[in-house]
Amino acid sequence: MNTLIGNAVVGQSGGPTAAINATLAGVIRGVLENLHGGSIRTLFGMRNGIEGLLEERLIDLGGLFASEDKLKLLELTPAAALGSCRRKLPDIKKDPAFYERLLGIFKKYDIRYFFYIGGNDSMDTVARLSEYTKSHEYEMRIIGIPKTIDNDLVGTDHTPGFGSAAKYIATTVQEIIRDCAVYATKAVTIVEIMGRDAGWLTASAALGRAVNGVGPDLIYLPESPFSMEKFFEDLRRIHKEHPDVVVAVSEGIRYEDGRYVCEGMSARGVDVFGHTALSGTGKVLEFAVKDELGCKVRSIELNLPQRCAAHLASAADIEEAVCIGKEAVAAAAGGVTRRMMTIERISTNPYKYKIGHADVTEIANKVKKVNPEFINAEGNNVTDECVEYLLPLIAGEVRPLFDRGIPVHIII
Repeated sequence: MNTLIGNAVVGQSGGPTAAINATLAGVIRGVLENLHGGSIRTLFGMRNGIEGLLEERLIDLGGLFASEDKLKLLELTPAAALGSCRRKLPDIKKDPAFYERLLGIFKKYDIRYFFYIGGNDSMDTVARLSEYTKSHEYEMRIIGIPKTIDNDLVGTDHTPGFGSAAKYIATTVQEIIRDCAVYATKAVTIVEIMGRDAGWLTASAALGRAVNGVGPDLIYLPESPFSMEKFFEDLRRIHKEHPDVVVAVSEGIRYEDGRYVCEGMSARGVDVFGHTALSGTGKVLEFAVKDELGCKVRSIELNLPQRCAAHLASAADIEEAVCIGKEAVAAAAGGVTRRMMTIERISTNPYKYKIGHADVTEIANKVKKVNPEFINAEGNNVTDECVEYLLPLIAGEVRPLFDRGIPVHIII
């Protein structure tokens, strides 16, 4: 493999996480530590992902993060420090001018290395750019680096960002359970958790079971068809055992006929990738239970803190996020392109992993759902096997830097 010398660009795309900046820090470290063997001269950061690249809004990250203190602070800062975007690239044949414009920018800045940190739709961007640059004989190393709290990317055991979100959800749900157990009055508390097509985040609500022996009484995932009648039966059964019932539901649960439970709750559209905008699942269930059971009911939507709660980040997640960023630089310098970096689980107990990579065209636009063996036969909870799989991903605590009681973040 010939040595490819030039500049590199890195961007962040899609929904942010508590670990996406740790991956960015890993890429920067990989360049600063010369894991590329001198192939990369300057590392640019693109503001707001591919949209910023199109507008040539680039910054020199090597100069900005020359100190170890700044890099450590970046690792512990939530959200996307470079800014993000949700931009679906057009079909190459239908809009060649779009790609010609990008190629012109690559040539102008001598960009030979392209790192894109993102989820499923971002891998589609990596695949399209790889196809175009190859067909136009412009040599580049284009690497996708996984990031999503949804944990729904195929080809990798799990995704950076998921472990921290799972830790926040597991912790918050445990605290909700403690609070709900205070009164002897019959009540139902419904916790709505992110997850359109895959229920990994909602499944993580069960993790407190491993430590305190208690998790949500009921857990409903998109992978299992939802029945309102069966839901009412489950609630009545548990109310005979204790007065307080805590339920965890994915925002994307559907009825047998494929309709979202939240349909009709509010006016909803679709995003640029064609995904239905979901909201209101918890409220739909709250109103239904109140009408059917007549007891006290509340719904709680965890919402944005699921992806930005860096104060409860998983140390294992942050470590892997940095590592996969560094390894992406080394892989690209070694000739790897049109690939997504992956985490391969070697063992669960003790937990061991290694970093690899896979063909991004086999990953883009596909969804990894919760394993069938991780869901109980009734479809209303998760198994101990699921808890065992998830536990290593939330291991360890990260101590943010505080100033007068408030976490300090870096803002670019």
